[in-house]
Amino acid sequence: MSAPHTPVERADFDQVIVPTFAPAAFIPVRGQGSRVWDQSGRELIDFTGGIAVNVLGHAHPALVAALTEQAGKLWHISNIFTNEPALRLAKKLTAATFADRAFFCNSGAEANEAAFKLARRYAHDKFGPEKCEIISAVNSFHGRTLFTVTVGGQPKYSDGFGPKIQGISHVGYNDLDALAAAISDKTCAVVLEPIQGESGVLPADQAYLEGARKLCDQHDALLILDEVQTGMGRTGELFAYMNYGVTPDILTNAKSLGGGFPIGMMLTTNEIAAHFSVGTHGTTYGGNPLACAVAEAVVDIVNTPEVLSGVRDRHERFKRGLLEIGQRYGLFDQVRGMGMLIGCVLNDAWKGRAREIFDAAEREALMILQAGPDVIRLAPSLIIEEADIAEGLTRFDRAAAKLTQA
Repeated sequence: MSAPHTPVERADFDQVIVPTFAPAAFIPVRGQGSRVWDQSGRELIDFTGGIAVNVLGHAHPALVAALTEQAGKLWHISNIFTNEPALRLAKKLTAATFADRAFFCNSGAEANEAAFKLARRYAHDKFGPEKCEIISAVNSFHGRTLFTVTVGGQPKYSDGFGPKIQGISHVGYNDLDALAAAISDKTCAVVLEPIQGESGVLPADQAYLEGARKLCDQHDALLILDEVQTGMGRTGELFAYMNYGVTPDILTNAKSLGGGFPIGMMLTTNEIAAHFSVGTHGTTYGGNPLACAVAEAVVDIVNTPEVLSGVRDRHERFKRGLLEIGQRYGLFDQVRGMGMLIGCVLNDAWKGRAREIFDAAEREALMILQAGPDVIRLAPSLIIEEADIAEGLTRFDRAAAKLTQA
């Protein structure tokens, strides 16, 4: 019998947690589907999906069953040994994508760290040490390690931590001319998000991704697609590159892969993977049986025509409702993104005020997100029920009405 839990409240966060986050004023304690309950028993509609993580909502029975079954078998065995869930998951992911090989880790940052290291090692082995430069996009986000935060194109996250990793440059997103001017025979990789998530839910233009692929081919550089946020059905295809018909050399994913259980991955080809030999990279927890068992259940459910077509249908439903609210209250007139990754771009009158809208929605028991100060971001469950969409939009409408009347 376990000891009783010590009572805690939101104020405790400010006393005992390192202040890298400023969480909302309430503490969620239970979730079911796309509804969440806080400590007081208040019910909220969840349009955040744990920031594009809870791909099947909260407490999905298939994920609970997969985790519970594996928990009774084997939690951790280390990478001195392999395990069945990791092998099954890798086989399903490679069968469904361009890739031949998978590398499992614990987060999107770790997946990108592995991708950037692999790209440099591949170029070093094939072309020599001078070919080590990485190009990414301005306002991109690729993680919080020193390497990934330097590749990310947001100085507010990378400044103030001493010398930065060298050989990284940034060019404007969706600007093919700028990329063409920057790329050279010293470039080992170009890394792009198919949809820039953190900086405003901005999709890549078709011609931009196609052009980036061609430029990489011309300069013997690898194209890395960071699908940490866009992968695992989020855009209405299993991975966003499938919407564009542009195949990367390396793909990274995390967030939705575990449906809430921490796991990340890197996918690549046999040729490229061969440049990570035994001992060149590693992870203690990566490929953990618990994480891989849950992720396998996620893949089995998400990679079906019913779920993927449902994501596209839900996008249209959200878009219609959001545009009506935006126009009715003069908040925003553009809704962009794909599938269940949606950005509402605030108009000039409301620029910089995304936090106010976030707070107003919370007062109406609706959980939403920001993507910078000028965009409201929604990343709900891929299988959110129609009744929850309707009720959530009603609450959003109510929040907008009160905010604009104030």
